[in-house]
Amino acid sequence: MNNDSAATFKDAALSCVLVAALICAGSADAQNFPNRVIRFLTTSAGGGSDLNARLIGQALSATIGQQIVVDNRAGTIPNEVVAKAPPDGYTLLVNGSAVWLLPYLRESLPYDPVRDFTPVTLATNAPCIVAVHPSLPVKNIVDLIALAKARPAQLNYVAGVIGAPPHIAGELFKARAGVNIIQVGYKGIGGGFADVIAGQVQLMFPTAGSVIPHLKSNRLRALAVTTLEQSVLFPGMPTVAQTLPGFEASAPLAVFAPAGTPAAIVQKLNLEIVRVLNAPELREKFLNAGIEPVGSTPEQLAARVKSDMATLGKVIKDAGIRAD
Repeated sequence: MNNDSAATFKDAALSCVLVAALICAGSADAQNFPNRVIRFLTTSAGGGSDLNARLIGQALSATIGQQIVVDNRAGTIPNEVVAKAPPDGYTLLVNGSAVWLLPYLRESLPYDPVRDFTPVTLATNAPCIVAVHPSLPVKNIVDLIALAKARPAQLNYVAGVIGAPPHIAGELFKARAGVNIIQVGYKGIGGGFADVIAGQVQLMFPTAGSVIPHLKSNRLRALAVTTLEQSVLFPGMPTVAQTLPGFEASAPLAVFAPAGTPAAIVQKLNLEIVRVLNAPELREKFLNAGIEPVGSTPEQLAARVKSDMATLGKVIKDAGIRAD
């Protein structure tokens, strides 16, 4: 063996030793994980992400024997904090699709939704519902599309908060169905419900939990759910995807760790969170709130992020939606 070959061999051997050392260190960290408080960063108190974080945190704390602290922050601050946090599994982001769709809604962000986070699990998913005023002469999505095409720019829909799932669902519907329905913005969903119930606006795409009481009282009529598959919350209700193949626009809630978190710790977090999501008691709490427990693999969450960024990101750009 010549000197160059010997040097190359030594470099390769040293690299293998370093890699092995890192793997061992990561495994050791995972074996001791968690041994202190875990912090869930999420949105302001009272919202859907906050509810998810607290329900998951309470159940997870009981199973892992460590306290879970829910840290509520406004705007994009939760995302920014976790993006810069130590990658040790003790600071996690519990947030919705705004994490990966905000880059399409704002000029610039201090984080990258792919580069700065490690997917842990798609924890829950709340379907949106295509809901109309009972007087609207439609019984299904086919009827709605036909009516919208017969009356271009005459049907209004509740956009709600700009860039939120009900708004994105409405814009995706417009794009996929090729119809011209007019968005009506509201600061809160309450005013939107009131106007659709009063017949001043014809339709909306609210999340399941917010619309269920109005469906039960027959003040609104549901046409379809916006998830790819039929929802356990609405047995037998058709999906928009049955008419518009591939249509999906819901309100997911995901858990992320900072980029660089050891794979063994991510795997352990995933295992424990999925376990509590599958527990009957927690499942019932979520379903009662109009939320479907999911509990995906990290890879499945990464695929959902990639799909949403490609599909919904294009809808946002094409519609010129801004949330600055």
